[in-house]
Amino acid sequence: MKQKPGQPPILPDPAAAVEPHSHRFFRNTACRYFPCHQGVAPEEFNCLFCYCPLYFLKDCGGTPDMSRGIKDCTPCVKPHAAGGYDRVLARLKREFEKMRQATKKSPGSEPQGDSSPR
Repeated sequence: MKQKPGQPPILPDPAAAVEPHSHRFFRNTACRYFPCHQGVAPEEFNCLFCYCPLYFLKDCGGTPDMSRGIKDCTPCVKPHAAGGYDRVLARLKREFEKMRQATKKSPGSEPQGDSSPR
């Protein structure tokens, strides 16, 4: 159904079937780079973490190559293979908990709110 100019947006039918846990898996076979990593069957390849949220960690738990000080994640398939969603989220939770604990230990690190004049 095509939307006509000036009409409200066409929203998906809420009664349509939704795959259970669809927030955990996404595959974009139309991507010109798909599959961007070798070692995972295309039908199992998860594109959800196209840009790995663990990249900022020195020891991310993956198998990156370091070339001239740049982390190259091309050989890593951990976020894209089965169980990748759970591994990434578990690690993020641990890292955020470490940050919270470090913030609690640092004096004066608690946010004081905005005291600027309005």
